[in-house]
This record gives sequence, C-alpha cells and structure tokens, in this order.
Amino acid sequence: MNNKFVKASLAGLMAVSLGACSSSNAPVDNKEPETAAGTFEAKASGYGGELNLTVTIDNNVITDIALGENHETNVVIDRAFPIIRDRILEANSPVVDSVSAATFSSFAVKSAVADAMKQAGMEVEAITMTTAGPAKEAKTIEDVNADIVVVGGGPSGLAAAITAKEANPDANVILVEKFDILSGNGKFDMNFYDLINSEAQKAAGTERYTENAVENFIEDMKDAGDTAERLQVWAEQEAQLDAWLRGMGVELDYNYGSTNHMAKEDQYAGEVVQAGLEKRAQALNIDIRTGTKGNDLIMENGECKGVMVTNNNNESYNILAAATIIATGGFCSNKELVAEYAPGYEVLNTSNQLGTTGDFVKVFEKNGFAMENMDMVRVFPLIISVRRDLTGGADQFILVNKEGNRFIAESAGGIKLGTTIQAQSDGAAYYITDQSGYDSFYRIRKHVNAGYYVTGQTMAEIAEQLGIDAEQLQATFDSFNAAAAAGENDEFSGQPENRPMDAQGPYYAVRVESANHMTKGGVVANEKAQVLYEDGSVVKGLYASGEVTWQSGGYSQSVSFGRVAGENAAASLE
Repeated sequence: MNNKFVKASLAGLMAVSLGACSSSNAPVDNKEPETAAGTFEAKASGYGGELNLTVTIDNNVITDIALGENHETNVVIDRAFPIIRDRILEANSPVVDSVSAATFSSFAVKSAVADAMKQAGMEVEAITMTTAGPAKEAKTIEDVNADIVVVGGGPSGLAAAITAKEANPDANVILVEKFDILSGNGKFDMNFYDLINSEAQKAAGTERYTENAVENFIEDMKDAGDTAERLQVWAEQEAQLDAWLRGMGVELDYNYGSTNHMAKEDQYAGEVVQAGLEKRAQALNIDIRTGTKGNDLIMENGECKGVMVTNNNNESYNILAAATIIATGGFCSNKELVAEYAPGYEVLNTSNQLGTTGDFVKVFEKNGFAMENMDMVRVFPLIISVRRDLTGGADQFILVNKEGNRFIAESAGGIKLGTTIQAQSDGAAYYITDQSGYDSFYRIRKHVNAGYYVTGQTMAEIAEQLGIDAEQLQATFDSFNAAAAAGENDEFSGQPENRPMDAQGPYYAVRVESANHMTKGGVVANEKAQVLYEDGSVVKGLYASGEVTWQSGGYSQSVSFGRVAGENAAASLE
C-alpha cells in the first residue's frame, strides 16, 4: 500500500469526522475517499530501448503487472521480470531493490509502474537508477549444514550441482549465487565450442570429431597449457557432454565447422544450454539460493569445511559442508584486480557478465593456494560499444575511424587492437559490412534485426548516420575494393583481401571497441577439480571449476570440469 496515499486519505477522513462533531448544524460530506483503480498502459526506457507494461490497480493496490513489447535481452528479462514484479506487488510500490544483474531492466519496470500509479492519481516518489527498498539491518543467523555447497550459479556451478545430485540423489546440495538470477555469462553465448562426438557433428559428417574423437581432441589441444592428466579428462568429458545435455532436453543441432555448435542455425547455444541446466537443477530439488554471496572459506587445519555467505536480507551465516565447490568465474569486471595481475588490460571494458569480480582471488591467496597464469587475458576483438554484445564474423568488412579512414588491419586482435581504437578521435571505430557479410554470419543478422546496426543503401547514408566524413569514407571504400579486386597487398596487413565488398548497398555499420572477454588465470585445480596448495598438495574438501581456475578453453570446458567437480565431490561423501 502506498503510505503517502493512505495518510492523505486518513487525514481527509479525520477532517470530515471532526467537522461533523464540532457543529450539529455543519453540513456533513458523506462522499467516500477517492481510490485509484483501472488498467494503465505505461512505458519507460530500459537497456535495449522502450519497455511497455500493463499495470492493473484496484482500490489503490497494484494487483498485476504484465510485460508488453520490449527490446531487453531476452535471457535477462525472462529471468529478471518475475522477480521485480513480485517485489513490486509485495511492496505495492516500485520503491524496491532492483534485480541484480538486470539493473537497467529493473529501472525500466520500476519507472513504468510509477508512471501507471501517477496516471491513477496515486502518489509515488521519483524513480532513479539508485532507487531501492528499505535498508535491512545486518544480522548473523544460524549455520546451515549441507553435504555439498556450490558457490556460483553460472554454467560451471550448475553443472557441478546437477552432476553431484545425479551421482548421489540423497545428498543435500546447496547452490548459492550472489546475483538474483542464475547462469553467468553462458546465457549470452552464441557458440558452445570444443564439443566433440556430438549428434550434430555426426549429421554434418565431421569425422575428425566423431571417429577417434578423444585422441584427435588431445592432439589439437596438446599445446594449450593443460596438464596431460587434465587434458585427458577434459577430452573424455567433451565426448560425453552432448549426450548428457540431450538427456535434459538441450539439443545443439547446428554444427558450423570443427567443434562449434549453436542450438539451431538461427538460435544461440547459450540461452538453450542455460535454460536446460536451470530446469534440470530445479527438477532435482537442488537448494538454490540466489541473492546470496560467498564471502570466505571456512578452513580448519588446512581443510575446507564450507563457506561464509551473506544474503539480500543482509543476513550472514555459514554453510558447513563436507565438500565445497567454487565456480565464481574470473575477474574481468574488477579493473583493480585486472590492473594488479594483468597491467595494461584494465584500460579495456569487458564483454563478460558483471559478476566476474574475482571474489575469491584474495581468499585463495591468503590460504596459500596455487595460482597460475593470472596475467593472461583473452581480448575479444570487437564488441558493440555501450552494449556488451560480441560482434564481427562477416566474411568481409572494413574498420574505420571518425574521419572515415582505415587505421589498422581488420585481422588485428589483442590489446593492440583495443588501444589503437582508443587512440582514434573520440575513441571511435566503426565496423562496416555489406549484404554478403550480413548473409555470411548469423550474429550480424541477429544484431541488425534487433536494431543495433545502422543501415544505408550508400556509403554516404552510412556516414551521415554515424556522423563521420562521407567523402573520405567513400574514398576509403573505393580504395579497399580496388585493391581487393586486383588482388593487391593491403596497406595495413600486407595480405590481399578475400573479396571486394558489394558495389551496391545495403550496408550495415555499428560502433565497436575491443573488450576483455575472459581472464584466463586462476586457482590451480587438478584433473579431479581438487584445489591445490602451492606445494602441489590437495586442499581437502575443496574443488573449483570454470573461469575461477586456470583453463585453456571456455564455455564447454567450464561445464565439463563443473561435472568433474560435482562427480568427485559426490564420491568423497561415500
């Protein structure tokens, strides 16, 4: 109930009552106090643009909130909206905490609800990005006991919890995630790579990864930096992973070369994998506690006995467990840690999700655990500026600055590409491709159709929309095409271009930058996903998987070693 509205209504009622008592001759106003009721259409700006809501109010009470047309990232809004809706309905007010990891979307929902309340004649305070519910008093509550506790609800943590529960159905498995929604960065990923022996590869005739797949995978990855023991386990896990995922309804049916997989030719793998993992975890009745952050490990005589956590209610407690699995991701989103361990990379933004803040890096260090390759960062060449969406992949494109000039080889990558872009006027760079480029890669088609790119029939139209020099852009385009058509060496890369760009539009363009995609280093874990001390001995009771560890791969390797951690944690209970 809106307190201001209630107070105003009560004050009016008291005035009427007092007036009636003060004079028997005074006229009595018997009208009921006005109440807000009706269905109201409201809108606000979210992460992806305009978001629309239908808000139902009855007798000053918000009874329903329905999400309408919006341009939010589906894997975020689908998870976040039910949470923010419930919070607003419970409080009868948009003055509530935002859903962590969905701040912009939460702000849009709260702002639209406030607009609907104003339309209804209700009072409501101004909504800002910092609007939150009442502060909660810090409390320490009773310890909780579990057989296995998993810290981190991304792909690796979910895989660990699921595998542990499948291996030991009687085990009490608790999974904690500091954000209000699950699934880490995996839910955004287009490509589930490094997968072998998949049904999609068999259908595509990818013999290298369906016949002697484990041996061939080991040969491919022998110089990636994993120990021989971990590489063997990784290869064996990758060979089983497709069947395991299909067992929970996750079908990656599009193999587009080598070990790369999408759900379908026009559907990202990440959203399907993550939805399947969450559904499976819920079906197994795993105790999932979102809005619960792991703070420290409980160590006794060199053994791990659980984890200390704090939840959204500001309640701190210990989860005591026979086995603890840390799957909290890397530290791309913590520029201080990036500057400390990989100096120079902190100048770049990140394409990783906001939870990659390295929460356990210092915990690992203070306990004397082995750390490895902390200075290694994978830079993704091009992401869409302002957003975190990865872009690129067209079979041909040019990269130009605000003046309309090319300034570096399109094939460049790493920190050099990132800092070179930053050195351009206003730090601006633009990725431009043609219809053939649009047709060549689904990611670009998806982003164009979502409105992230500008479109023009000519270079002049593209230049006008981007605010860059049209004459010079046309000259750059013509020069590029002339060299490509003649098979001449390119002035930047020293290599002939693959093909000229289309002589006629449409053309597609977007502002881009480079970004830190993954920190590769982390705590050292062996082939059983057991964490190691600096002397190489095992930390009893402690496992780690995913980007919190040193690993040469990414998404599917995180899932693979999540399964390894879950399996071995469950076995340790026997």
